[in-house]
Amino acid sequence: MKNLLNKWAVVVLCALFTNPAAAQFNLKKALGGAAKAAQAATLTDAQMTAYVKEYIDWMDQNNQVCADDDPYTLRLRKLVDGLTSADGIPLNFKVYCVTDVNAFACADGSIRVFSSLMDIMTDEELLGVIGHEIGHVAHHDSKKAFRTALLTSALRDGIASSGGKVATLTDSQLGDLGEALVNARHSQQQERAADDYGYEFLKQGGKNPWAMALSFRRLKQLEQEAGVQKSSKLNQLFATHPDLDERIKRMEERATAENIVLPESETVAAAK
Repeated sequence: MKNLLNKWAVVVLCALFTNPAAAQFNLKKALGGAAKAAQAATLTDAQMTAYVKEYIDWMDQNNQVCADDDPYTLRLRKLVDGLTSADGIPLNFKVYCVTDVNAFACADGSIRVFSSLMDIMTDEELLGVIGHEIGHVAHHDSKKAFRTALLTSALRDGIASSGGKVATLTDSQLGDLGEALVNARHSQQQERAADDYGYEFLKQGGKNPWAMALSFRRLKQLEQEAGVQKSSKLNQLFATHPDLDERIKRMEERATAENIVLPESETVAAAK
């Protein structure tokens, strides 16, 4: 981040030399923006926690959350029974009744599953997606992505902390932050580590870890069915789960090596 700030400041300063008359005003503005960005880059854990809470509260308010007695909620609650925390981070789950096909996790352990994803996946497949997302939470990938998205917003809108108290985000800023998080990409190493964590997490939680391979198989099937004319509702899901063939192979080999039996529902389906 330091290199990014330095590069940005150099570009601004180089531009000033082409317009000396505006140098004093622009320099002051540039340095002020850099200072605010630096503040955002050094947010404390407490400040980050406040921003994450503000964001997930806003997301819950601006998406239709399925009621406690809704079939989607009841299904998810049964599915994740026993999955209460990941590396000391308490988990909480909700379903968004939306048409997009996706799921996401926040740094505070908030897991949000979209109803349209539940429509096209079995329980085991959903567990694999959830396990993977929890892996990103446990390894703090979600926290790093949030900080990066917040920093990007700080450079643009001047979000910063002051006197230990975080600035309140506007609806526009929260929307931009959400878009930045949706478009965030994890490295291959992070994705691989999240897969491994999800596998072990599900196994330790009494779930069948074949779920990891099954979820990736389903994503691969959806990708093949969509072909070149991918639905925009599926594009993001494919984009955030690259290298499916390699990931399927790794998870299948691990489950097979540990002599873990396929879930009964999958065995029955394969026999039909």
